[in-house]
Amino acid sequence: MALKALSLTALALGIGALLTACTASARADRIEAAFPPVGDFVQVTGGRVHYVQAGSGPDVILLHGAGGNLRDFTFDLMGQLTDRYRVTAFDRPGLGYTDRVPGIATGAFATDGDSPAAQVAMLREAATALDIRAPVVVGHSFGGIVAMAWATTGIGRDDPTNAAAVVSFAGVSMPWPGDLGTYYSVNGSALGGGLVIPLISAFVPKSTVDNAVAVTFAPQSPPPGYVDHLGGELALRADTFRANARQVNTLRPFVVEMTQLYPQITIPIEIIHGTADDTVPIRVHAEELIKIAPTANLVRLDGVGHQPHHSRPPEAIAAIDRAASRAGLR
Repeated sequence: MALKALSLTALALGIGALLTACTASARADRIEAAFPPVGDFVQVTGGRVHYVQAGSGPDVILLHGAGGNLRDFTFDLMGQLTDRYRVTAFDRPGLGYTDRVPGIATGAFATDGDSPAAQVAMLREAATALDIRAPVVVGHSFGGIVAMAWATTGIGRDDPTNAAAVVSFAGVSMPWPGDLGTYYSVNGSALGGGLVIPLISAFVPKSTVDNAVAVTFAPQSPPPGYVDHLGGELALRADTFRANARQVNTLRPFVVEMTQLYPQITIPIEIIHGTADDTVPIRVHAEELIKIAPTANLVRLDGVGHQPHHSRPPEAIAAIDRAASRAGLR
């Protein structure tokens, strides 16, 4: 009887897992139909990179944050730059419509994250294919640490895709105290990747995603139309969800290593960071970065949350212009 009960339980769990996987897959198809790629693709080693490119002039690269995609920039900011820059917004590896870094384990129970340096290697290959030269690399949130990795991988390296300058919008840059909490520790684990994420992908309502996006703007609010344009639900797709959770969950050791190189950076670094940012606190990141990166300039935005490029676009654009001028590109 015990064996029979165990067999029935296993069968029920198996059927439940199958139904969840089918529901998550069908939902992913609907999400992709609603928010298809808005740009083009470039083939790189091991996969494809999705990008949007417009404008003319010195190159500017835009890198979105955790759980995001390049639509964050096509909403508004990109269009305010293309009159004087050639702007390229990338989906970072594993997010939006860009493939994961080649060679990394991607199974449901894997836990590896795409490191900032590995992401940069993939995006540099895409930049080379697109003939992007001496770009101003702009990163928001997690994109900020990838932008810093772009700068550190260029140290002592003669390469036309080396960054001419870095701009950080509320970017991650320094090691943080403590852990990241249950959300990332669970979803970045083998158990979370295999069992929890499929449930989230299948059943978490759109309103939860929209609310999570809105929270990142606090104490400000998203501009009208932003949430609908962003396609935040793209992050609910199981593979994307796993990639994002693992990137964040494994990030800190890479940041610790990178900070050893910050004093060697010679290119301009411009930072705008809100004093009310609870997601990437200014006191932990930007205010510590300027102590060890000699070329870094910080503009503090009083009362601004984690989305300074949307909450204060003039300051965001001015930071890019300053970086380009300091780099001799304007």
